[in-house]
Amino acid sequence: MQTRFLAASLLLLSSYSIHAADDTAEPIIVTATRTAQTADETLAAVTVITRQDIERQQATSVVDLLRGTPGLDLSNNGGLGKATSVFLRGTESDHVLVLIDGVKVGSATLGTTAFQDIPVDQIERIEIVRGPRSSLYGSEAIGGVIQIFTRKGGGATTPTFSLGAGSHRTYTGSAGVSGGGARGWYNVNVSGLSSDGINACRGKPSPGGAGCFTFEPDNDGYRSRSGALRGGYRFDNGTELDAHVLSTQGRVRYDGTFVNESESAQQVIGGRVAFSPLAPWRMAISAGNGQDNSDNFLNGVFSSRFNTARDTVSFQNDVTLSTAHLLSLGLDYQNDRINSTTAYTITQRRNTGVFSQYQGTYGAHDIQLAVRSDDNEQFGDYTTGGLAWGYGLSHDMRLVASSGTAFKAPTFNELYYPGFGSPSLRPEESLSHEFGLRGKATWGRWLLNAYETKVNDLIGFDASFTPVNIDMARIRGLELSTGTLVAGWSLATSLTILDPQNRSGGANDGNVLPRRAKETFRLDLDRSFGKFRLGGTLFSEGRRFDNLANTVELPGYTTVDLRAAYAFAKNWTLGGRVGNLFDTSYETAAFYNQDGRNVFVTLRYQPLN
Repeated sequence: MQTRFLAASLLLLSSYSIHAADDTAEPIIVTATRTAQTADETLAAVTVITRQDIERQQATSVVDLLRGTPGLDLSNNGGLGKATSVFLRGTESDHVLVLIDGVKVGSATLGTTAFQDIPVDQIERIEIVRGPRSSLYGSEAIGGVIQIFTRKGGGATTPTFSLGAGSHRTYTGSAGVSGGGARGWYNVNVSGLSSDGINACRGKPSPGGAGCFTFEPDNDGYRSRSGALRGGYRFDNGTELDAHVLSTQGRVRYDGTFVNESESAQQVIGGRVAFSPLAPWRMAISAGNGQDNSDNFLNGVFSSRFNTARDTVSFQNDVTLSTAHLLSLGLDYQNDRINSTTAYTITQRRNTGVFSQYQGTYGAHDIQLAVRSDDNEQFGDYTTGGLAWGYGLSHDMRLVASSGTAFKAPTFNELYYPGFGSPSLRPEESLSHEFGLRGKATWGRWLLNAYETKVNDLIGFDASFTPVNIDMARIRGLELSTGTLVAGWSLATSLTILDPQNRSGGANDGNVLPRRAKETFRLDLDRSFGKFRLGGTLFSEGRRFDNLANTVELPGYTTVDLRAAYAFAKNWTLGGRVGNLFDTSYETAAFYNQDGRNVFVTLRYQPLN
């Protein structure tokens, strides 16, 4: 049944009864090339989630926003605030490089980012770049890069305010003010969330344990509070200054044998100055600090602490050779540090990377060429490169092709965790190829991408559960997305077909990599009726497996969300959302529950400039 539904979804993508399309301005994207481009100009596969999208969807978490993005899969351990893994184009969850306002974030011990703790009230937009980007960003960008931009401000002084309440005694609130005039910008915002949650895990205690290896049939709540501050100014001579702070603290309960509660703190501080020493030369210097801290408890008794900090400095020069040719040269410095109750043999690691990039246009042809060399304190030099080509078949249709290499340095846990780590590990390396076709017409926009990624020296585990470089993977995928208007309704669709194969040899050779769905489909419908706005999301995933042996299968599922909003007074909106309308029972990680039918109501005050 799931296969038939996805086949019908593919047919839908090619058989719309289309009337007209929105004529909206193209968003400016900076993550794909580290330079400003419009969505039409970039050669990369990019998805942008805007502030308007966040409010239209009435999302309460970043996980809600990312769900169903082309090429992206999620695995969640039991609902709101619980550990969430992001798989981009079928690669590992630690093969995604994450930036917040240009500052690299994440845990140096785990190698992943706590997406579940990033507050949506502080976000202006999210750029998701699919495909290898180590040639610009270094380690981790095998699957791609996700950059989150906090709210910037600018224009007239504008206050904002929201309150929300819903199922599981979930409450949210935020308040902020922004402004700055024509040349300046500032934004200050605070927010909070509290939820009793759901029972995270249906596991069983030992012997014969499963899942979280314990039985705790209670609701596992989540609390968080956050604050953001951003400000900057553009001077007469074009010099720009920008500084930002994002801080969030959370407390989450879950089911576990050794720990079942954590207090977390995520903080990002950064600053940037950009100026032009000469007319064709733009120079930017930025620095930042990211922290990922966690205190863990078992039944209220302190158990462990894992604090990691990351200092980064970047120096980039963009030289305009002519109107159609841009050369970028830069240097990145990174220093990771650990402070933990667990005794790691090494607690610090530095990396320096130098990169260059050329972007040029030759008639209907566009070229992007990038190369980077990283000097890692432990692993020595690693060189990566990328080449992309675009060709305008017509004014409204473009062919793109690209190839790139990437690498991922092992995490501190994989290298040095007592009784587990292996200091002899080598970095994982990949080679990717991609072909795409994109276009726009009177009815809307469409995009088709096909790609293959081969990853060597994947870090797996031997018979004693020690991490070793034994695994290889071959991942093939197809991404389709469209956007149009049909009878006054705005439609956005995306379909991902994925073949993530284990190619390590042995008993698991040819198996599907764990926790990746082979098919994912999302359909969004929205329409305004005067002061009312109605919408809905249909989301469907095929089956996935929870282990390398493919013996634990998680069935496919389909959910439907409905939403409505009413602008009942000037600058005031009342919104409501019903999630998982048909109360579908499903899991994205074995034994970890997902929310059934739920409701949420939001009251929002937001003047329009």
